[in-house]
Amino acid sequence: MAEFKVTPWEVEGKIDYDKLVKQFGVSLIDESILKKFKKITGEVHFMLRRKIFFAHRDLDFILNEYEKGNKFYLYTGRGPSENLHLGHLLPLTFTKYLQEKFKVKCYIQLTDDEKFLFKRNLTIEQANKIAYENALDIIALGFNKKLTKIIVDTDYAKTLYKQAIRVAKHITFSTAKAVFGFENSSNIGQIFYTSMQAVPAFLESVFQGKNVPCLIPHGIDQDPHFRIARDVLPKLGYLKPASIQSKLLPGLLEGGKMSASIPNSAIFTTDTPKEIEKKIKNAFSGGRETIEAHRKYGGNPDIDIPFQYLKYFFEPDDKKLKKIEEDYRSGKLLTGELKQIVIEKITKFILEHQEKREKAKDVIEEFILRD
Repeated sequence: MAEFKVTPWEVEGKIDYDKLVKQFGVSLIDESILKKFKKITGEVHFMLRRKIFFAHRDLDFILNEYEKGNKFYLYTGRGPSENLHLGHLLPLTFTKYLQEKFKVKCYIQLTDDEKFLFKRNLTIEQANKIAYENALDIIALGFNKKLTKIIVDTDYAKTLYKQAIRVAKHITFSTAKAVFGFENSSNIGQIFYTSMQAVPAFLESVFQGKNVPCLIPHGIDQDPHFRIARDVLPKLGYLKPASIQSKLLPGLLEGGKMSASIPNSAIFTTDTPKEIEKKIKNAFSGGRETIEAHRKYGGNPDIDIPFQYLKYFFEPDDKKLKKIEEDYRSGKLLTGELKQIVIEKITKFILEHQEKREKAKDVIEEFILRD
């Protein structure tokens, strides 16, 4: 298999998740954890059943503490440099589900400082403006207003910085270099930045004046930040944050994840029905070259991108998904027919999301944490 690259800022090639698990040192979610989820919540979310969220650090600790009556809180985030696409919504949607099931607080960090530091042509003003646009999408997903706070880094810097320098004091340049691949030409803001991303992992403990367990749902590409946080926080007297990692939603084109820098590889929350239809119709498929060949030999849903969108996001019913998969493998369901199913589901979701996004403008200030 060709080499792949996964960092918090760059994902290249076809990801070998088994290799990545060993490389990052995370643990696979096993049956005992799924049984614990079912015992507590009464069900196992389809993203867990299908191993979309597939790995973790100390998730068993979080569930055990919850059973003892010790509530945790959630922390996730987003780097605002462009409009949100479906790949960004995947971990956010699952985080919202966890909030509903466990009835817990959630901090969502919008790292406008990070994007300014890492994007050459992005101003801090642009990054800050995009953060508030992204916040509308997040609110539109249905997070509980009373239990959710959104942190825009530069607008909450007074609180964050005081805690971030405590973290930074315990991180050497050699550690940052080894974990993130920084070079001597990297600006010093980039080197410091991971200290800011660590703060929400213990912020609730600061506020409450006692240790509160933290669970961080995120894409596997963000894991390096939280490895560092887990090393440092016990030195400050706080619990290591637990985490649960998802696979990355594939891009519409062959190979790699959905990327905002490649517009045709991604479906954005701002896309029109025509744009969605065009993108899905041009998506990489596992179908045969002709209808005759497809009817005879069937398609391959394992490599078919529209089918992966049903699996990852848009068909929570296992029986319905299995029927689509079987019909596609047998040749009964054609590539065009499969794509039409996906077009209709995504279009419905995006149009409803856009309505909720408009309504979010009226309540955004109720979500934002300010100094």
